[in-house]
Amino acid sequence: MTLLDTLIEIVDIPSVTGDEAALCSWLEERFSGTADVVRIGDSVVVGTPRAGRPFYALYGHTDTVPVQGEPSSKIVGDRIQGLGVSDMKSGVAVMIELLNDDAVAGSDVDVVCVFYDKEEGPAAENGLEAVLEACPWLLGASLSIVMEPTDLNLELGCNGVLNAEIVFSGSSAHAARPWLGENAVTKAGSWLAAVHDREPEVFDIGGLLYREVFSVTKAHGGIATNIIPPSFTITLNHRFPPIFSLEEAEARLREVAAAADEITITDRAPAGRIELESEEVLRLDAIIGRDRVAKQGWTDVARLTSRGAIAVNYGPGEVAQAHQVDESMPIANLAVAFDVMRRFITRSL
Repeated sequence: MTLLDTLIEIVDIPSVTGDEAALCSWLEERFSGTADVVRIGDSVVVGTPRAGRPFYALYGHTDTVPVQGEPSSKIVGDRIQGLGVSDMKSGVAVMIELLNDDAVAGSDVDVVCVFYDKEEGPAAENGLEAVLEACPWLLGASLSIVMEPTDLNLELGCNGVLNAEIVFSGSSAHAARPWLGENAVTKAGSWLAAVHDREPEVFDIGGLLYREVFSVTKAHGGIATNIIPPSFTITLNHRFPPIFSLEEAEARLREVAAAADEITITDRAPAGRIELESEEVLRLDAIIGRDRVAKQGWTDVARLTSRGAIAVNYGPGEVAQAHQVDESMPIANLAVAFDVMRRFITRSL
Protein backbone atom coordinates (compact mmCIF):
# COMPACT_ATOMS: atom_id res chain seq x y z
CA MET A 1 0.00 0.00 0.00
CA THR A 2 1.39 3.41 -0.95
CA LEU A 3 1.47 6.49 1.23
CA LEU A 4 -1.34 8.00 -0.81
CA ASP A 5 -3.45 4.84 -0.52
CA THR A 6 -2.99 4.88 3.25
CA LEU A 7 -3.95 8.55 3.47
CA ILE A 8 -7.06 8.03 1.36
CA GLU A 9 -8.14 5.10 3.53
CA ILE A 10 -7.80 6.94 6.84
CA VAL A 11 -9.36 10.16 5.52
CA ASP A 12 -12.40 8.12 4.52
CA ILE A 13 -12.78 6.78 8.07
CA PRO A 14 -14.71 9.60 9.83
CA SER A 15 -13.05 10.70 13.07
CA VAL A 16 -14.47 14.03 14.18
CA THR A 17 -13.39 14.82 17.76
CA GLY A 18 -15.16 12.41 20.10
CA ASP A 19 -15.82 9.87 17.33
CA GLU A 20 -12.36 8.37 16.80
CA ALA A 21 -13.16 4.79 17.86
CA ALA A 22 -13.42 3.40 14.31
CA LEU A 23 -10.06 4.79 13.22
CA CYS A 24 -8.51 3.71 16.51
CA SER A 25 -9.73 0.15 15.92
CA TRP A 26 -8.43 0.28 12.34
CA LEU A 27 -4.97 1.20 13.62
CA GLU A 28 -5.10 -1.44 16.34
CA GLU A 29 -5.98 -4.12 13.79
CA ARG A 30 -3.42 -2.82 11.27
CA PHE A 31 -0.51 -3.42 13.65
CA SER A 32 -1.85 -6.36 15.64
CA GLY A 33 0.66 -9.20 15.48
CA THR A 34 3.41 -7.07 13.90
CA ALA A 35 4.28 -4.78 16.81
CA ASP A 36 3.48 -4.16 20.45
CA VAL A 37 0.15 -2.37 20.47
CA VAL A 38 -1.41 -0.73 23.52
CA ARG A 39 -4.88 0.80 23.33
CA ILE A 40 -5.70 3.54 25.84
CA GLY A 41 -9.30 4.63 25.38
CA ASP A 42 -9.43 5.62 21.72
CA SER A 43 -5.69 6.18 21.45
CA VAL A 44 -3.10 3.62 20.33
CA VAL A 45 0.62 3.33 21.11
CA VAL A 46 2.48 1.18 18.58
CA GLY A 47 5.95 -0.08 19.48
CA THR A 48 8.06 -0.46 22.60
CA PRO A 49 11.73 0.54 22.88
CA ARG A 50 14.05 -2.33 23.58
CA ALA A 51 16.06 -2.23 26.77
CA GLY A 52 19.12 -0.02 26.57
CA ARG A 53 18.31 1.34 23.10
CA PRO A 54 17.48 4.96 22.29
CA PHE A 55 14.16 5.65 20.61
CA TYR A 56 12.20 8.33 18.81
CA ALA A 57 8.54 9.02 19.58
CA LEU A 58 6.27 10.21 16.78
CA TYR A 59 2.88 11.74 17.59
CA GLY A 60 -0.23 12.18 15.48
CA HIS A 61 -3.78 13.01 16.51
CA THR A 62 -6.47 11.03 14.73
CA ASP A 63 -9.37 13.44 15.15
CA THR A 64 -10.58 16.18 12.84
CA VAL A 65 -12.61 19.33 13.30
CA PRO A 66 -16.36 19.11 12.53
CA VAL A 67 -17.47 18.38 8.98
CA GLN A 68 -17.49 21.26 6.53
CA GLY A 69 -18.29 20.76 2.87
CA GLU A 70 -17.41 17.35 1.43
CA PRO A 71 -15.38 15.33 3.98
CA SER A 72 -14.35 12.33 1.85
CA SER A 73 -11.06 12.17 -0.04
CA LYS A 74 -10.73 13.38 -3.62
CA ILE A 75 -7.76 13.84 -5.94
CA VAL A 76 -7.74 17.27 -7.59
CA GLY A 77 -4.78 17.60 -9.93
CA ASP A 78 -1.61 17.25 -7.88
CA ARG A 79 -3.46 17.68 -4.56
CA ILE A 80 -5.58 15.51 -2.31
CA GLN A 81 -8.64 17.04 -0.71
CA GLY A 82 -10.67 15.87 2.29
CA LEU A 83 -11.47 16.52 5.93
CA GLY A 84 -8.31 16.25 8.02
CA VAL A 85 -6.06 15.56 5.06
CA SER A 86 -3.68 18.34 6.04
CA ASP A 87 -4.44 18.54 9.78
CA MET A 88 -3.24 15.95 10.34
CA LYS A 89 -4.03 12.65 8.68
CA SER A 90 -1.17 13.15 6.21
CA GLY A 91 1.22 13.09 9.18
CA VAL A 92 -0.55 10.01 10.54
CA ALA A 93 -0.18 8.29 7.15
CA VAL A 94 3.57 8.97 7.16
CA MET A 95 3.81 7.51 10.67
CA ILE A 96 1.95 4.36 9.59
CA GLU A 97 4.21 3.76 6.61
CA LEU A 98 7.38 4.42 8.62
CA LEU A 99 6.33 1.58 10.92
CA ASN A 100 6.07 -0.66 7.85
CA ASP A 101 9.47 0.33 6.41
CA ASP A 102 12.26 -2.28 6.51
CA ALA A 103 15.05 0.29 6.82
CA VAL A 104 13.32 1.93 9.78
CA ALA A 105 12.78 -1.48 11.40
CA GLY A 106 16.49 -2.26 10.92
CA SER A 107 17.73 1.02 12.43
CA ASP A 108 19.77 1.02 15.61
CA VAL A 109 17.21 3.44 17.08
CA ASP A 110 13.69 2.24 17.92
CA VAL A 111 10.54 4.08 16.84
CA VAL A 112 7.31 4.38 18.81
CA CYS A 113 4.22 5.93 17.24
CA VAL A 114 1.44 7.47 19.31
CA PHE A 115 -1.95 7.90 17.61
CA TYR A 116 -4.20 9.83 19.99
CA ASP A 117 -7.69 11.28 20.13
CA LYS A 118 -9.44 14.55 21.05
CA GLU A 119 -6.66 16.99 20.16
CA GLU A 120 -9.04 19.36 18.39
CA GLY A 121 -11.28 19.78 21.47
CA PRO A 122 -10.65 21.40 24.85
CA ALA A 123 -7.09 20.99 26.14
CA ALA A 124 -8.31 19.29 29.32
CA GLU A 125 -9.92 16.47 27.29
CA ASN A 126 -6.94 15.83 24.98
CA GLY A 127 -6.32 12.07 24.71
CA LEU A 128 -2.54 12.45 24.87
CA GLU A 129 -2.82 13.25 28.57
CA ALA A 130 -4.13 9.75 29.33
CA VAL A 131 -1.46 8.21 27.09
CA LEU A 132 1.37 9.97 28.92
CA GLU A 133 -0.11 8.98 32.27
CA ALA A 134 -0.24 5.33 31.18
CA CYS A 135 3.13 5.35 29.37
CA PRO A 136 5.40 7.88 31.10
CA TRP A 137 8.42 6.19 29.53
CA LEU A 138 7.50 7.99 26.27
CA LEU A 139 9.03 11.16 27.74
CA GLY A 140 12.45 9.49 27.62
CA ALA A 141 12.60 9.59 23.82
CA SER A 142 15.77 11.05 22.30
CA LEU A 143 13.42 13.26 20.30
CA SER A 144 9.63 13.56 20.10
CA ILE A 145 8.23 14.73 16.76
CA VAL A 146 4.66 15.96 16.54
CA MET A 147 3.68 15.51 12.90
CA GLU A 148 1.27 18.43 12.68
CA PRO A 149 1.13 20.40 9.41
CA THR A 150 4.27 22.52 9.02
CA ASP A 151 4.60 22.95 5.22
CA LEU A 152 7.61 20.57 5.49
CA ASN A 153 9.44 23.12 7.66
CA LEU A 154 10.85 22.48 11.12
CA GLU A 155 8.53 24.43 13.42
CA LEU A 156 9.85 25.08 16.90
CA GLY A 157 7.89 25.57 20.11
CA CYS A 158 4.29 26.71 19.76
CA ASN A 159 2.01 29.48 20.93
CA GLY A 160 -0.03 28.93 24.05
CA VAL A 161 -3.79 29.34 24.06
CA LEU A 162 -6.47 30.72 26.37
CA ASN A 163 -10.22 30.76 25.82
CA ALA A 164 -12.40 33.11 27.84
CA GLU A 165 -16.08 33.93 28.10
CA ILE A 166 -16.45 37.72 27.93
CA VAL A 167 -19.83 38.98 29.19
CA PHE A 168 -21.34 42.41 28.60
CA SER A 169 -24.36 43.06 30.84
CA GLY A 170 -27.34 45.33 30.25
CA SER A 171 -31.04 45.25 31.16
CA SER A 172 -34.05 44.07 29.21
CA ALA A 173 -36.87 46.26 27.94
CA HIS A 174 -39.47 46.29 25.18
CA ALA A 175 -37.76 46.77 21.80
CA ALA A 176 -40.19 49.63 21.10
CA ARG A 177 -38.86 51.48 24.16
CA PRO A 178 -35.12 50.70 24.24
CA TRP A 179 -34.38 53.71 26.44
CA LEU A 180 -35.98 51.83 29.35
CA GLY A 181 -33.22 49.21 29.25
CA GLU A 182 -29.60 48.82 28.19
CA ASN A 183 -28.70 46.82 25.11
CA ALA A 184 -25.85 44.45 26.05
CA VAL A 185 -25.09 43.64 22.39
CA THR A 186 -24.59 47.20 21.23
CA LYS A 187 -22.80 48.00 24.50
CA ALA A 188 -20.10 45.60 23.30
CA GLY A 189 -19.89 47.29 19.91
CA SER A 190 -16.93 49.59 20.45
CA TRP A 191 -14.96 46.80 22.16
CA LEU A 192 -15.67 44.41 19.29
CA ALA A 193 -14.59 47.04 16.79
CA ALA A 194 -11.33 47.53 18.68
CA VAL A 195 -10.63 43.78 18.67
CA HIS A 196 -11.47 43.65 14.97
CA ASP A 197 -8.94 46.42 14.22
CA ARG A 198 -6.26 45.08 16.58
CA GLU A 199 -3.09 44.08 14.75
CA PRO A 200 -1.11 40.98 15.78
CA GLU A 201 1.84 41.81 18.00
CA VAL A 202 5.03 40.21 16.69
CA PHE A 203 7.63 38.77 19.06
CA ASP A 204 11.06 37.87 17.68
CA ILE A 205 12.46 35.03 19.78
CA GLY A 206 15.89 34.07 18.49
CA GLY A 207 14.86 34.83 14.91
CA LEU A 208 11.54 32.99 15.23
CA LEU A 209 8.54 35.28 14.72
CA TYR A 210 5.55 34.52 16.93
CA ARG A 211 2.35 36.55 16.69
CA GLU A 212 0.16 37.26 19.68
CA VAL A 213 -3.47 37.47 18.60
CA PHE A 214 -6.90 37.93 20.20
CA SER A 215 -9.81 36.53 18.19
CA VAL A 216 -13.54 36.54 18.78
CA THR A 217 -14.71 33.03 17.85
CA LYS A 218 -18.29 32.81 19.17
CA ALA A 219 -21.00 35.17 20.37
CA HIS A 220 -24.55 34.79 21.62
CA GLY A 221 -27.14 37.01 23.23
CA GLY A 222 -30.76 38.04 23.09
CA ILE A 223 -34.03 36.48 24.18
CA ALA A 224 -36.57 37.41 21.51
CA THR A 225 -36.94 39.75 18.55
CA ASN A 226 -38.93 42.24 20.64
CA ILE A 227 -36.77 42.28 23.78
CA ILE A 228 -33.64 44.39 24.36
CA PRO A 229 -30.91 41.84 25.16
CA PRO A 230 -29.80 41.99 28.82
CA SER A 231 -26.65 39.94 28.30
CA PHE A 232 -24.13 39.28 25.52
CA THR A 233 -21.49 36.54 25.80
CA ILE A 234 -18.43 36.46 23.57
CA THR A 235 -15.72 33.79 23.35
CA LEU A 236 -12.28 35.35 23.12
CA ASN A 237 -9.40 33.17 21.91
CA HIS A 238 -5.89 34.33 22.85
CA ARG A 239 -2.71 32.93 21.27
CA PHE A 240 0.48 33.93 23.06
CA PRO A 241 4.21 33.29 22.44
CA PRO A 242 6.54 31.12 24.54
CA ILE A 243 7.96 34.06 26.47
CA PHE A 244 4.73 34.30 28.50
CA SER A 245 3.57 31.95 31.25
CA LEU A 246 -0.10 31.05 31.59
CA GLU A 247 -0.42 33.59 34.41
CA GLU A 248 1.18 36.36 32.35
CA ALA A 249 -0.98 35.50 29.34
CA GLU A 250 -4.13 35.59 31.44
CA ALA A 251 -3.19 39.03 32.76
CA ARG A 252 -2.76 40.24 29.16
CA LEU A 253 -6.14 38.82 28.17
CA ARG A 254 -7.86 40.47 31.14
CA GLU A 255 -6.30 43.79 30.16
CA VAL A 256 -7.60 43.48 26.60
CA ALA A 257 -11.08 42.51 27.86
CA ALA A 258 -11.18 45.08 30.68
CA ALA A 259 -14.28 46.76 29.24
CA ALA A 260 -16.38 43.63 29.82
CA ASP A 261 -18.50 43.14 32.94
CA GLU A 262 -17.37 39.54 33.48
CA ILE A 263 -14.34 37.51 32.33
CA THR A 264 -14.13 33.75 32.87
CA ILE A 265 -11.20 31.67 31.63
CA THR A 266 -12.68 28.43 30.27
CA ASP A 267 -9.70 26.62 28.73
CA ARG A 268 -5.94 27.07 28.85
CA ALA A 269 -2.79 25.44 27.54
CA PRO A 270 0.81 26.65 27.92
CA ALA A 271 3.13 27.58 25.07
CA GLY A 272 5.69 25.03 23.91
CA ARG A 273 9.36 25.36 24.74
CA ILE A 274 11.73 26.18 21.87
CA GLU A 275 14.31 23.42 21.44
CA LEU A 276 17.61 24.33 19.78
CA GLU A 277 20.22 22.85 22.11
CA SER A 278 19.52 19.22 21.24
CA GLU A 279 21.90 17.50 18.80
CA GLU A 280 18.95 15.47 17.50
CA VAL A 281 16.97 18.63 16.73
CA LEU A 282 19.94 20.13 14.91
CA ARG A 283 20.43 16.92 12.91
CA LEU A 284 16.77 16.86 11.90
CA ASP A 285 17.05 20.54 10.97
CA ALA A 286 20.01 19.75 8.70
CA ILE A 287 18.13 16.94 6.94
CA ILE A 288 15.07 19.12 6.37
CA GLY A 289 17.29 21.87 4.97
CA ARG A 290 14.76 24.68 5.21
CA ASP A 291 14.26 27.77 7.35
CA ARG A 292 13.23 27.21 10.95
CA VAL A 293 9.78 28.61 11.66
CA ALA A 294 7.80 29.55 14.76
CA LYS A 295 4.68 27.43 15.38
CA GLN A 296 1.83 29.93 15.41
CA GLY A 297 -0.84 27.42 16.41
CA TRP A 298 -0.93 25.33 19.57
CA THR A 299 0.31 21.74 19.38
CA ASP A 300 1.12 18.99 21.84
CA VAL A 301 4.76 20.06 21.72
CA ALA A 302 3.61 22.22 24.64
CA ARG A 303 2.24 19.23 26.55
CA LEU A 304 5.42 17.25 25.91
CA THR A 305 7.96 19.99 26.70
CA SER A 306 6.10 20.94 29.88
CA ARG A 307 6.80 17.38 31.06
CA GLY A 308 10.49 17.59 30.20
CA ALA A 309 10.51 15.96 26.75
CA ILE A 310 12.48 17.34 23.81
CA ALA A 311 9.86 17.94 21.11
CA VAL A 312 9.43 19.72 17.77
CA ASN A 313 6.84 19.96 15.00
CA TYR A 314 7.38 18.52 11.52
CA GLY A 315 4.81 17.25 9.05
CA PRO A 316 3.65 17.16 5.42
CA GLY A 317 0.41 19.10 5.82
CA GLU A 318 -0.06 22.74 4.81
CA VAL A 319 -0.57 25.10 7.72
CA ALA A 320 -2.93 27.41 5.84
CA GLN A 321 -5.20 24.48 4.91
CA ALA A 322 -5.93 23.45 8.50
CA HIS A 323 -9.66 23.71 9.33
CA GLN A 324 -10.55 24.96 5.83
CA VAL A 325 -13.88 23.97 4.28
CA ASP A 326 -12.10 22.45 1.25
CA GLU A 327 -8.96 21.29 3.10
CA SER A 328 -6.25 19.93 0.80
CA MET A 329 -2.49 19.44 0.43
CA PRO A 330 0.08 18.61 -2.28
CA ILE A 331 0.39 14.84 -2.77
CA ALA A 332 4.15 15.27 -3.27
CA ASN A 333 4.56 16.43 0.36
CA LEU A 334 3.89 12.90 1.57
CA ALA A 335 7.00 11.45 -0.07
CA VAL A 336 9.18 14.38 1.03
CA ALA A 337 8.16 14.04 4.68
CA PHE A 338 8.55 10.27 4.58
CA ASP A 339 12.06 10.56 3.11
CA VAL A 340 13.13 13.14 5.71
CA MET A 341 11.85 11.02 8.58
CA ARG A 342 13.36 7.82 7.15
CA ARG A 343 16.76 9.47 6.78
CA PHE A 344 16.54 10.89 10.28
CA ILE A 345 15.51 7.62 11.93
CA THR A 346 18.10 5.55 10.06
CA ARG A 347 20.76 8.21 10.69
CA SER A 348 21.58 8.41 7.00
CA LEU A 349 22.34 12.13 6.73
